[in-house]
Amino acid sequence: MNTTGFDSRLLHGLVLAGGDGKRLQPYIEELKGEKLPKQFVNFIGQHSMVEQTFHRVERLIPADQILTVVSRQHLLHAEVRRQLADRPRETVVVQPSNKETGPGILLPLAFIYKRCPEAIIALFPSDHFILEEERFMNHVALAIQAVKQDPSRIVLLAIAPHEPEPEYGYVVPREEFGRVCRFGTRPVSAFIEKPRAELALELVMAGALWNTMTMVFKLHTLWQLVQRVQPALYSNFCRILGAIGTVEEQRTINEVYEGLEPVNFSKEITEKIADRHPKSISVLPVREVFWSDLGSRERVLRVLRRFTPCRAGEIHAVPNSSENWRVEEMAL
Repeated sequence: MNTTGFDSRLLHGLVLAGGDGKRLQPYIEELKGEKLPKQFVNFIGQHSMVEQTFHRVERLIPADQILTVVSRQHLLHAEVRRQLADRPRETVVVQPSNKETGPGILLPLAFIYKRCPEAIIALFPSDHFILEEERFMNHVALAIQAVKQDPSRIVLLAIAPHEPEPEYGYVVPREEFGRVCRFGTRPVSAFIEKPRAELALELVMAGALWNTMTMVFKLHTLWQLVQRVQPALYSNFCRILGAIGTVEEQRTINEVYEGLEPVNFSKEITEKIADRHPKSISVLPVREVFWSDLGSRERVLRVLRRFTPCRAGEIHAVPNSSENWRVEEMAL
């Protein structure tokens, strides 16, 4: 990856693995015999989604600069502990419970802030399937360059849709005639979460993009924006920030989490930033990349069917290279 002129010590990755994936739990129990969080399951290929995410992110960022957030109950599973065993110990942040993506992002950011307040963060969900990984990560590198040039903005990666999926979140770019950003980013006109089927089709036809939740930002910039749009949440995590590295660290985290209501980062933070501080967020369109949020049994099977003829037997996908997948049929 080319990040010319960039001090790589400032670049940190954040892998979000703190969710529970409740919609997929019955399917996972059927496949694995236990209720593993979906990001620790290998639906497609030989590795789980979080392992695939680690591999993808390490194309760009060293392992000791990639933090992973998980929830405490995840560690009850031997398989989860196995998958995390090779991660540098100081890079795994354990939250007391899953309070949605807002706290799930802010907690590890507080740990990064303590060690490197000038960090640039590349944030990655761990439950996504990406076929053309190298091309996708090239776009992440482009977003890093855009943030390096203008640290006042968040750059969100968004995928050109291949179908009108009503279960996804959409980003509507704003047209700016006569003005072209050298990195290909565009201002955001609106976020639309899970539109009805008819509206989803209209959005796709109008050039809207799927929100991948993959984003790049200067840590200090996001911290300030959270203060503006979610002051109570910001205050709670400033309390945690102050306790990190002291004997009060774990007690403070536990106390804060006990009083937290769940906060969805996209809806309660990103959308509010776009509404109140529109110049602070841009979208980078990602084209010619197949991406899927494996959030339901139907979506997992849909991805598998896309890459294999539908025949009798068990469908099993295995990686053939970083950008090409071979799908094999296993006899029942």
